[in-house]
Amino acid sequence: MKGRRISGWWSVIGDMSMERKLLLVFLIIITLPLSFISVFTFKSYSESIQGNTIAYSEKLIDQMMDGVDDYIEDMKRISSMPAYVNDIKQNLIRSNNYHEQKKIMGGATGSAALSPGDFDLLLSIQRGIEGNISFINNIKRGANSVYIFDAYGNGYYSAKDGGVRLDLEQSYKYWSQQTKDSSGEALLFGTQAYTSNLQSTRYAFTVVRKIVDGLLNPIGLIAVEANISNLENQVKELDKVTHGKSLIVDEKGMVIYDSDKKLLATDISDSDLFKRVGGISGSFYDTVNGKERLNIYSGSTKTNWKVIISIPVDVLMRDVKLTRNTTLAATLSIIVLALIISIILSVALTKSLTQMIQLMKKVQGGDLDVMFRVKRRDEIGLLGHQFNRMLARIRQLIQDIYRIEEQKKEAELHALQSQINPHFIYNTLESIRMTAELNDDVEAADMISILGKLLRYSTSDLSGNTTLKQELGYVRNYVELLNYRYPNRFLLDIDVPKSLDNYPIIKLVFQPIIENAAYHGLDDNKPQMHLSIRCEITEQMLLFHIKDDGIGMDEKTLEKLNDGLQNESPPKKSINGGIGMKNVQQRVRLHYGAAFGIQVYSELGRGTDVILSLPLLEQELIGLPE
Repeated sequence: MKGRRISGWWSVIGDMSMERKLLLVFLIIITLPLSFISVFTFKSYSESIQGNTIAYSEKLIDQMMDGVDDYIEDMKRISSMPAYVNDIKQNLIRSNNYHEQKKIMGGATGSAALSPGDFDLLLSIQRGIEGNISFINNIKRGANSVYIFDAYGNGYYSAKDGGVRLDLEQSYKYWSQQTKDSSGEALLFGTQAYTSNLQSTRYAFTVVRKIVDGLLNPIGLIAVEANISNLENQVKELDKVTHGKSLIVDEKGMVIYDSDKKLLATDISDSDLFKRVGGISGSFYDTVNGKERLNIYSGSTKTNWKVIISIPVDVLMRDVKLTRNTTLAATLSIIVLALIISIILSVALTKSLTQMIQLMKKVQGGDLDVMFRVKRRDEIGLLGHQFNRMLARIRQLIQDIYRIEEQKKEAELHALQSQINPHFIYNTLESIRMTAELNDDVEAADMISILGKLLRYSTSDLSGNTTLKQELGYVRNYVELLNYRYPNRFLLDIDVPKSLDNYPIIKLVFQPIIENAAYHGLDDNKPQMHLSIRCEITEQMLLFHIKDDGIGMDEKTLEKLNDGLQNESPPKKSINGGIGMKNVQQRVRLHYGAAFGIQVYSELGRGTDVILSLPLLEQELIGLPE
């Protein structure tokens, strides 16, 4: 029976006209692939949208949390400042001594019981501490208030917006209790609500740290408080990009911040949302009020805070549904217009291929900003889409290579800065040892002091940045140390305008040149060698002339030295003065560009002039008169 039915269908199809057969075959061939492609594209696009949203949102969260972590680290560094400000510690000790005496004497501490001397003392303490607090509070943008308490809970504070806690006494007791077992490390407290002296309710998170004296005895407490408004802009930007709502919670489930500001400083540890947030990052779906949501979360390993973004699935799939409807409409249109499309298909296919070939020729010529306009979802459309993706990938790879080269350049700069020849240090230390043994006087101590200054200057601040004034001071110390080793053999003259004192410069650019002159240009027939540094200001750059009246060099040696300086290869420990001069040349070019560096002029028997060219910065940066 079934076989007869199939045979009947084939008979009906066989009796059709060729036009209908071709139309039927064409419609089947067009309908089935397009339907499959539409469904597959819709499903893949849906999964891609969700996957990309999760990956992109996690990246945005990580970027935001990096900023929050940096901000909190800055707050922690601010909280450590009293340990380095003797004025604050001395005034806290004075405050503690005063209140301790009052406690022993059993006297009142109210303002009515204060004698004029007590009032002056307390006023001096208050001004001394709060003056420093105002300075601390201005260091970090967004720090709302800074509070410092002595050991008896007496508070000193300064607030940028004038809002100060009214519950200082209760807050101090809470902070003091929480930091009781700490050894001076900074503790982070999540968002808390408080009433300010402006009679408004505010929310802030706080970094608290003990203040200790030189013997590590606690003498007070500092609290650096930041208003949640510091998080507001970042969360708004995050919500704007993701079209969702954000929630920041700590590890105990206390809300640090939420987009609607309805859950601030509340405990959500018992909520299903918080219970499902496990691990550092992840995502899950849930349903709230009948609406499905995609929840994406990621956390910080420094603060243990987590950011949860809840995106409605309807919003997430809005573009996907539009794509589905567009695909269905396109499929139906193609089926209806199948015969017309079959006629013009060859022409359209040839035209598309021609356009792509033209675009490929442009790419071959170096133009990577072209884009193939994908008009259809056929093979040409897919090829064009892949072509566009390939170009996007190439542009991304070029950017990655550029970024890697920049990092390589920076690494090379740091490597060059570390190429400091220790030979001078070893010789100087030997001279100090011999001087100490022979003279038994303070001269060795002076040499050690100067050498200490040189070592501190050359090893501090790994970025290698300093000011011209400090760099020239380093050169003076170096020449002074040379004169200890070779008594009164060197006379240094520096003629640089005071207006260039704050000119930013990389470290150790003059000293290697002076060292090269002292060790390779010293004329033993002269009782004293004159060294000078003079600045010439041109319209485009600063020219520093580092001159000496030593033995100089002949033309062949000079040419070899200048050729070596112009060579881009890394410095080698070989030719005369090689590593010092070469090191300076390499660092200057890496930092300021190939247009700047060293040029050496010399005559045998008449000394050497090394010209160091540096960029002329804007007047407001270096303090030059207009």
